[in-house]
Amino acid sequence: MIYILIFITLLIFVCYAFYIIKPKKIKVVPKHWHDILIKNVLFYKNLSTENQAVFRKRMMLFLSEINIDGVNTEIEELDKILIASSAVIPVFSFPNWSYNNLTGVIVYPDSFNENLQFSDKDTNKRILGIIGTGRFEKQMMLSKKAIRKAFNNKTDKHNTPVHEFVHLLDKMDGQIDGVPEFFIGKEYIEPWLELMHKEMEAINNDASDIRQYGGTSQAEFFAVASEYFFERPKLFKQKQPELYKMLSLCFQYPKNNS
Repeated sequence: MIYILIFITLLIFVCYAFYIIKPKKIKVVPKHWHDILIKNVLFYKNLSTENQAVFRKRMMLFLSEINIDGVNTEIEELDKILIASSAVIPVFSFPNWSYNNLTGVIVYPDSFNENLQFSDKDTNKRILGIIGTGRFEKQMMLSKKAIRKAFNNKTDKHNTPVHEFVHLLDKMDGQIDGVPEFFIGKEYIEPWLELMHKEMEAINNDASDIRQYGGTSQAEFFAVASEYFFERPKLFKQKQPELYKMLSLCFQYPKNNS
């Protein structure tokens, strides 16, 4: 009798384990998404037809793995497309990438404060996006308005969701410190630090075309510079050739962008 119970217990455990590790089924990409992406996502528009197909599949993989929920706002199809695009853009050159340090994205209707409050009565609502900690570990919070704005303006250097996904990449080595050790070899860390501090000083002296928020910390510099890198690559290469070279190494870009 005891052997039967042990066998049943093992069987249940194996079935449960199989259920846990079994990959989620990836849905077919809706055909009309191509037109939406062409209209809204410049990075996608600049890809070859072949790589556009890869990009769409990567989006669907992301959406099969990550939950997207709205707080007092409806998650529309466009929101899912733009969030998934923001996730794929910085890791497009890494074909097997999966965000294992993220389980969900929580979308608020507008900016919010450090307590994640966003009503008209709340104060200091300056946050557009943030990586969760504590009980919100492996969560990302984004402003819906910021998501839409990030892709409406194709001539600026700013993209809030891409910024937050770069923070997640930065966190792959254990901490968000602006040093992407997971992506660049050890021999490049010192040159990166020197280049970063030099440009942060230029930002704080109003002598850089990188926006001022990049001068507040190493972590923010990496994320802000990466926004610029992906939003305006040609201009970034022209204005910041050393940084462009270093971030090209980090993101293995633009080898898969044609």
